[in-house]
Amino acid sequence: MSVPGRPILEYRDASHVLQVEPWGRDSVRVRAARHAVVDDLPGALDRPASDGEAVVEDAEADGQRLIVGELTVTLDRSGSLRFTRTSSGAELTREVPGHFAWPGPRAFTANGDGYYRIEQRFAAYDDERIYGLGQHQHGRLDQKGLVLDLVQRNAEVSIPFLMSSRGYGMLWNSPAVGRVELAANGTRWVADSSRQLDYWVTTGRKPTDLLTNYADATGHAPTFPRWAAGLWQSRLRYSSQDELLEVAREHARRDIPLSVIVIDYFHWPHLGDWRFDEQDWPDPAAMVKELAAMGVRVMVSVWPSVNPLSDDYAHLRDTGLLVGTESGTPFHHTFSDAGFHGAELGVAFYDSTEPRAREYLWSKLRDNYAAYGIEAFWLDACEPEIFPEQHNNLLYAAGPGREVANIYPREHARGVYEHMRAEGYDDVISLVRSAWAGSQRYGAALWSGDIPATFESLAVQIRAGLNAALSGIPWWTTDIGGFTGGDPTSEEYRELVIRWFQYAVFCPLLRMHGHRLPHVGHGAGHTGGPNELWSYGERAYEVLRAQLELRTRLTPYLLDQLDYASETGVPPMRPLFLEFPDDPIAWPIEDQFLLGSNVLVAPVTELGARTRRVYLPSGADWTDPNTRRRYTGGGEVTVDAPLERIPVFVRDDANISLLLEEQ
Repeated sequence: MSVPGRPILEYRDASHVLQVEPWGRDSVRVRAARHAVVDDLPGALDRPASDGEAVVEDAEADGQRLIVGELTVTLDRSGSLRFTRTSSGAELTREVPGHFAWPGPRAFTANGDGYYRIEQRFAAYDDERIYGLGQHQHGRLDQKGLVLDLVQRNAEVSIPFLMSSRGYGMLWNSPAVGRVELAANGTRWVADSSRQLDYWVTTGRKPTDLLTNYADATGHAPTFPRWAAGLWQSRLRYSSQDELLEVAREHARRDIPLSVIVIDYFHWPHLGDWRFDEQDWPDPAAMVKELAAMGVRVMVSVWPSVNPLSDDYAHLRDTGLLVGTESGTPFHHTFSDAGFHGAELGVAFYDSTEPRAREYLWSKLRDNYAAYGIEAFWLDACEPEIFPEQHNNLLYAAGPGREVANIYPREHARGVYEHMRAEGYDDVISLVRSAWAGSQRYGAALWSGDIPATFESLAVQIRAGLNAALSGIPWWTTDIGGFTGGDPTSEEYRELVIRWFQYAVFCPLLRMHGHRLPHVGHGAGHTGGPNELWSYGERAYEVLRAQLELRTRLTPYLLDQLDYASETGVPPMRPLFLEFPDDPIAWPIEDQFLLGSNVLVAPVTELGARTRRVYLPSGADWTDPNTRRRYTGGGEVTVDAPLERIPVFVRDDANISLLLEEQ
């Protein structure tokens, strides 16, 4: 039945109630609950400004149809939904039952506490490709055939939005812990414990329309700060003010343009002391002033972890600002801390889903960092990193752990962003290790976490970054050279750093970071070896300097693409099919990407490789700016890939070709 006066489909039976309503251009929201649909559960969807024209009509023997622009939803008499293109009638996807008797396409299994294990099933299609779903380290762009946990972990970022080659996008609008199964015999979404089923479906005439509709529904990224497009210098870790300043001064002496230098973890006395340790950082105001005179901004690491020995633990505990537990003490991880080398203490987490906790954290960041001129924060370990993963024992202000845990990183970024904007900061960007649907609207720049320092890992990050982009996150980066390991004196590792840097030149953020050999110390505050451009020998230094100059020439074009992403939701890093959906060969290409519409990038991910095969999409001509040779798209070419550069091509007669040539 339809709801009188509103273009909504509704279905009821003995087990649940279902509602389908317009939710943005060419989009609908589907909700189902055991008894009544409610509006105030945690999720990602904002009410869109306009749904356009939406009508409900009878579908003859099939039941009823809701038509929202190019999307038609048919509700049959059994309560199942089918999604089709309005213009052609082609099926996009459909709900399917698990069995002819029970369960149907959706199932609610009581957990005994007023919550349910919720399942939603859809048909499988042999030719379907599935992209997005956050950032993962499985090494695939197309994720059809995989099972993905819906849970936040270091380097594994759960954003439950997918794009299908069949022309639809789908958001599982639930921050519950669960999984999605992309199997040959069906797609199934599972929430381990929730009160309500909630998903959103969109379509469009081209793949980029799906991303625009998604941004309209969950939030657009703000304007990218201009200063953030340059080189970010970091390592694990600069242990004192003097050490950090000397690194910045050396950049200045060598005339290396530097945008950001990063103060990593354990610059504080204890976890949860969101302030400098005065012994190693005696005069932050003078430090920031000297760096500002060089044109360098400071980013400081902020963890959500709180040690019972920290200044703020008792206040946070006594005022209900920590993530609680259903039973036992409120400790969710163990970690080394200052003064406890060789031992680990239980630590708690501030509750980012509690507005009062977000306000309290900001008060500390404002008074202890922003007061010195530090306006950029690295929200590290913001999953948060629960060990062991006992989400059923966690209690957030937003609800039980199994129902809401995945929303934590988004709310963490939200707290920093909203408070900074309220106090007049215009350029807000936070480096985050985890994200959820809608994180992009809060200035979140995602990086790929603590990944290995190998060529294999570099290849994985290309896929991971593209899927993150297709999940609505336009600001993305990696640790150049990988995080874990890497010997700066090794010729093989030096080649990896060069190839990784060449790839990162074409990423939204260009960021040096890693835990290099030799490792110094142990426990809290341990550090790694050098990780500056000059740390890898003269030959590598020459190449890295030249590539940094390329980045500088490319920056105006990159900023244009980042502005376009803020406006439209279409990311700067794009798999080939996003621009060339009519080229069937473009869809399975996973080791190349486009920066904007006009630059094709083919990273080198094998040690010793000096040539590379590159596919040039049909429908365009492509020019190699190094040789000025022009190619007609629609085939593969083998091109040189000397250590000095990776293959890059410019589309048609794009006016940026001079930016890619050596000056």
